[in-house]
Amino acid sequence: MVIQKSSEDYLESMLMMKNRYGYIRSIDVAEHLGVKKPSVSYATRRLRENGYITMDRDGLITLTPSGMEIASSVLERHKTLKEFLVRLGVDESTAETDACKIEHDISPETYKAICSHASSCM
Repeated sequence: MVIQKSSEDYLESMLMMKNRYGYIRSIDVAEHLGVKKPSVSYATRRLRENGYITMDRDGLITLTPSGMEIASSVLERHKTLKEFLVRLGVDESTAETDACKIEHDISPETYKAICSHASSCM
C-alpha cells in the first residue's frame, strides 16, 4: 500500500489525538501538526476519499481499519526510532524531531535491525 508521507503524518496525528482525548477533531490535528485548518480540511478530504477515515455530522473523525493499520504502524515506528536514538545518546527533543523524519523513509531491513536493539517493536 503506497501512501504519501503527509498522509501518514495526518493518520499518525489522528491516532495520537484519539489516544490522548478519546476523539479526533480537525482543530486538534491542525494544532498538533502546526498547520492551518484549510490544510487539514484538504487532507481529511483526501483521506476520506481513499477510505482511511470517516467523519460524522459533528466533524468528529474516525479511523477506518485501513487507516488505523497505517496510523498504528507509523506511530510504532516513530516510538521505536525515538527510543533507539535516545539510547544512542541523542537528546529527547532532537530524537523526537529526527524520528519524525526517519519513520517514513526507513527500509524494512534497517527497521528490523533497529528493532533488535530497541525494547518495543512491531
